[in-house]
Amino acid sequence: MIGFPLLLIPFAIYNIFVFLMPGVVFTAPIASVTLMSGVQWSPTFGDALLALGIVLLLFEVVKAARPGARYLTDHLLSLVVSGAAVAEFLLLVPFGTSTFFLLTVLMIVEFLAGVSIGFRNRHRHVPAAVPASVPREPAPAPVPVPANPAPAEPSFDRPHQDVKPVEPVPPQPEPETAPKPEIAPKPVPTLAVIRNAEGTVAAERKISDWSVSDLVSDHAPESPAKTPPKP
Repeated sequence: MIGFPLLLIPFAIYNIFVFLMPGVVFTAPIASVTLMSGVQWSPTFGDALLALGIVLLLFEVVKAARPGARYLTDHLLSLVVSGAAVAEFLLLVPFGTSTFFLLTVLMIVEFLAGVSIGFRNRHRHVPAAVPASVPREPAPAPVPVPANPAPAEPSFDRPHQDVKPVEPVPPQPEPETAPKPEIAPKPVPTLAVIRNAEGTVAAERKISDWSVSDLVSDHAPESPAKTPPKP
């Protein structure tokens, strides 16, 4: 939807009356109203056109104050209409009246008000940069202060009269232990030396060379040597 300035309506009506109805006089009264004071008030056609322009200016300001309801095309049309009204007031003879001058002022005010309100709404809706929230450390929980307990009364324990004091026991002498008899060392068996008939010591033999007769002869008691018979 393309918006257009509402003050374009009274501006178009004035141009229609000037170019299409040249016999219309804007100062001619259109009605006569008797006030409570008894004064006769006769509004003219120019007064009615200005009153319409003021009411439309109010609606134009309300429309511009709504966020997002004002378009760039509406501002451009308001600028074009205001420039055309100023040019007609300065250059054309039928538009050189007080009625058209006030109507031109209303159109200029409408353009300036729309632009200023539009810029204010645009800056208002721009999201501001939100600063990064710094995590705060949680406050330490208050430590409950224990109530000061009442001091306990000192208790004095009385000794029982029936209990006798413990007498010290004298140390008893340790029993003397008899000395253990010394164990005599076991006799070391000696090996028998085997001698030959000539009385010489036989050569050592290995266990594998022994026989049963050798074992029996080793353990047999030695017999006394026979003395040879005397002649």
